[in-house]
Amino acid sequence: MSLRIAPSILSADFANLERDIARVADADVLHVDVMDGHFVPNLTLGLPVVKRIAQVSPLPLDVHLMIEDPDRWAPRYAEVGATSVTFHHEAAANPVAIARAIRSYDARAAVALKPATPVEAALDLLTEVDMVLIMTVEPGFGGQEFMADMLPKVTRLKEAAAEAGVDVWLQVDGGIGDATISAAVQAGADTLVAGSAIFDHADPAARVRELRSRATQARAAMS
Repeated sequence: MSLRIAPSILSADFANLERDIARVADADVLHVDVMDGHFVPNLTLGLPVVKRIAQVSPLPLDVHLMIEDPDRWAPRYAEVGATSVTFHHEAAANPVAIARAIRSYDARAAVALKPATPVEAALDLLTEVDMVLIMTVEPGFGGQEFMADMLPKVTRLKEAAAEAGVDVWLQVDGGIGDATISAAVQAGADTLVAGSAIFDHADPAARVRELRSRATQARAAMS
């Protein structure tokens, strides 16, 4: 299974967003955090901005919705060009219906779990989604400390996906960097979101390569 590095533009320069997106063009997907100031105590950007990013990005968009009422809004992000749309289980009234609506636009559907949410919340959705996101920080702000005690969730999901015979990407978001990426990969993560670990450096492209190398080495050490 491939490993994917997903730079999070939450740590990019919003005044020079297109420039910073171009600087990570060798990554695999572009992670876009949408926050509404209600589901999480932060406010970022919304549908019109994501639509425009989709038009200029050289990478497919991996949109992470940290918002209330994803039942209404999640399919609209797929409609405007997101390649993958992640909604939070905690905010969803009907997760299966949301996933199917996202997929109806030929986009990938994903469900996210906050740290306090048991992994069992996602197990029944493995046949309905293309990815599960395990938050390794409390959602809402970048630059937080990695919560290593979330990694058993990733391992449990990997085992459950294998038992069900489904191909589900396992994403980890929060605190990913040089010191944590290997542990995430060894737990079973294959899609790794990194924000400040990439954009806080003078050469974001080099950082993407370095993180991919570390992830690849961690995967190789497991065999």
